[in-house]
Amino acid sequence: MVIAGDDKGKKGRVIEVFSEKKRALVEGINIVSRHTKPNAQNQQGGIIKKEAPVNISNLKVVDKSGNATRIGRRLSSDGKLVRFSKKSGEEI
Repeated sequence: MVIAGDDKGKKGRVIEVFSEKKRALVEGINIVSRHTKPNAQNQQGGIIKKEAPVNISNLKVVDKSGNATRIGRRLSSDGKLVRFSKKSGEEI
């Protein structure tokens, strides 16, 4: 879920994370127009709409109930470290 910017409040699936740049590509978020010349993949050329990366500080994880939440880590009963929703307490 996007928590800041033009797409605030929208939800989307993370396609790719660029950890060194601290940005993520989210499906349907931050759509930009690119002007392209005709080439082998696009015979016509023209204007193409595509997603641009968003800073990860503007994103939050959505839990199973659909709420944006922060993430915590704790040991489960079998001794493994698991992520959990700070808002609902459920494992993610």
